[in-house]
Amino acid sequence: MLQVVWFKRDLRLEDHAALCAAAIRDRILPLVIVEPDYWRQPDVSARQWNFWRACITDLGEAIAAKGGRLCIRVGDAVSVLSAIKAEHGPFVLRAHEETGNEWTFDRDKAVRRWCKTEGIAFEENRQFGVWRGRKVNRDRWAQAWDRMMAMPAQPVPPLLMWERSVTDNLPDAAELGLTEDGVQVVPLAGRAQALATLHSFLHERGEHYTREMSSPLSGETACSRLSWHLAYGSLSIRETLQAAQARYRELPLSEKAWRQSLRSFIARLHWHCHFIQKLESEPEAEYRPMARIYDGLRPRPADAAKLAAWSEGRTGYPFIDAAMRYLNATGWINFRMRAMLMSFASYDLWLHWQESGLVLARKFIDYEPGIHWPQCQMQAGETGINTIRIYSPVKQGYDQDPTGVFIRRWLPELADVPDAWLHEPWKLTEEDRERLCPDYPDRIVDHAAAAKFAKDAIYALRRKPEARAEAKAVVQKHGSRKRTADRKRAGVKADQLKLAL
Repeated sequence: MLQVVWFKRDLRLEDHAALCAAAIRDRILPLVIVEPDYWRQPDVSARQWNFWRACITDLGEAIAAKGGRLCIRVGDAVSVLSAIKAEHGPFVLRAHEETGNEWTFDRDKAVRRWCKTEGIAFEENRQFGVWRGRKVNRDRWAQAWDRMMAMPAQPVPPLLMWERSVTDNLPDAAELGLTEDGVQVVPLAGRAQALATLHSFLHERGEHYTREMSSPLSGETACSRLSWHLAYGSLSIRETLQAAQARYRELPLSEKAWRQSLRSFIARLHWHCHFIQKLESEPEAEYRPMARIYDGLRPRPADAAKLAAWSEGRTGYPFIDAAMRYLNATGWINFRMRAMLMSFASYDLWLHWQESGLVLARKFIDYEPGIHWPQCQMQAGETGINTIRIYSPVKQGYDQDPTGVFIRRWLPELADVPDAWLHEPWKLTEEDRERLCPDYPDRIVDHAAAAKFAKDAIYALRRKPEARAEAKAVVQKHGSRKRTADRKRAGVKADQLKLAL
């Protein structure tokens, strides 16, 4: 029987369980469904589509090189599958499990209902170390992850028998109703680029990953830069992990910096799936705090003027604004800056994490819902279990950009401000501000006062008995069971996976 392999966020032929399962059974119809309704959701953007589109094109070329043709259909999934059934008769539908946003979750449930009604078998394979459902036992989760990641990565099947079908043209962003959003640096997509990026990180760029990943200056090259390739599946987590492990094993003991950096990177691959498991086990985490006592802590709707100032990089805090403008222009920024931006929105501006989270989701080309939403909650202090981390924008600036190279690059209106005042331009005299940076705004809030207000509000809730009871339940459902010693060796804390690898 015809095997329809539905590619979603797994745009590769290598280490593709659904493709391998199909290849040993019958002819394969490789399918990508472009769903216009998905691209109307509030967490997606043109920059994401443009990267995804390039990955789809690359997948089509890989299939063509193997003698097939990728079938692209534009429409809702159920209608597309109904049309394929009408054209080709009954089939088996195969795909990887997906932990996406609420829209994709509902879409997959609708597909399962249709398959049941039509007598179509829908077989899903696990793509990485995330287990389906709400009742995953975290006590054994890490060991199960280790076992899956230790299994050999599956090569492209040697025999691929293709079925051809009518295909649509890939739409551009405008055809999907997406407005170009000012991204200036378009990352190269596709399998070859993913492999080249992985190789350059493991053999050239990653030696000082542990030491250099925090600054937006050094992190631009020291970070792996694999996050968008993993998000769209040009690489699998297992391939990436096994390549890092192989590189680690071949390093001599004298290469201490390399070995420490690879241990840290390997730990973060584990945390990738740990966070996605949170959203899989509790889909409501996209829009409700894991600890329900925090419902209503921050006002909704958020202050529109503050949200816009933060989103556009005009808060009056130079390091915050430079980081945001860098993200706006590139679609990526390193982990500490993501945490800092979310911290500033959550504590200094007291914005609801979902509203600021939606803004960031659209900016991140590597948006991965299962990492993004638990991280937004964590950085906002609404999980009930994680340490409250309020980043000082001035201290972060001095620590990560002491001479102001990054600030001046992204805030040209501050180019003439001396180093002594660059991180705190509000300390300039009124006359000097008018002379040196007349177009830069005043700071939107006082950080010290805002941080005190936020701490007081959150700790007032945390002291309540019901908050402590909820925290225990959150730990039981979502907490890591990885041993403290393992985390120390890896150089990370249990709640410190950052948003980008």
